[in-house]
Amino acid sequence: MSIILITTLVITLIGLLVGAGLVFTDNKFKVETDAREAAVRECLPGNNCGACGFAGCDAMAAAIVNGEAPVNGCPVGGGPVAAKIGEVMGVTAEASERRVAFVRCKGSCEVTHNQGNYIGIRDCRSAVLSGISVTDCDYGCLGFGTCSSVCPAGAIKVKGGVASVDRRKCIGCGLCAKACPRGLIELVPESKRVSVQCSNRDKGPTVRKVCSAGCIGCALCVKQCESGAVAVENNLAHIDYEKCVQCGKCAEKCPAKVITPPRNAER
Repeated sequence: MSIILITTLVITLIGLLVGAGLVFTDNKFKVETDAREAAVRECLPGNNCGACGFAGCDAMAAAIVNGEAPVNGCPVGGGPVAAKIGEVMGVTAEASERRVAFVRCKGSCEVTHNQGNYIGIRDCRSAVLSGISVTDCDYGCLGFGTCSSVCPAGAIKVKGGVASVDRRKCIGCGLCAKACPRGLIELVPESKRVSVQCSNRDKGPTVRKVCSAGCIGCALCVKQCESGAVAVENNLAHIDYEKCVQCGKCAEKCPAKVITPPRNAER
């Protein structure tokens, strides 16, 4: 009986010593945290998408408090979240417009064709690494939905062989843009609906052979733009969103109808 009692006392003593040691170590090496960090973290949306350039919302909050990131650095939260964080940090947040994803391709099954029956892994990156041109257009959407699979908001669907974005669901995290191996997705200001829905940089006649809805670099859009927002570079039209006034004249004159008009841009 005495052996059991002694053993119990020894174990209890060891437990007390270990506990005291942990308390001492915690107090000795405790890292003080800024109370604002938790407050900033509460303001962030919690997507942990990494679109801000940090590992997640916790890391973003710490970076903001430490002055390593701006208060409006969360592209998902946009202006409202930036304003809340600005209040916590005691600064005025600069207004930043919410951005949404836009797919620069209109090459659906109706306007272009597959070169063959692709039987590899149904993933855009794998298809590109295979070196095989799945569709006639070497610049167009492959339609395997890699962008859709990484979208945390379910805002991207493949329709008719080409990715399509629901602007109402898009949170602007940019993960789809990073996942697209052909770089077809870009983030544009939410208010800017006039965009060039093509990425083909070949000359007009070549484009026509592979896609009836591709940009042919005719520059009619450039002539129509009174604000100097449209330019043709490498046989492809580009729009400067800072200059664009959304008049839609370029879309009206585009013979390929590859520029989305203000009222009919992706939802």
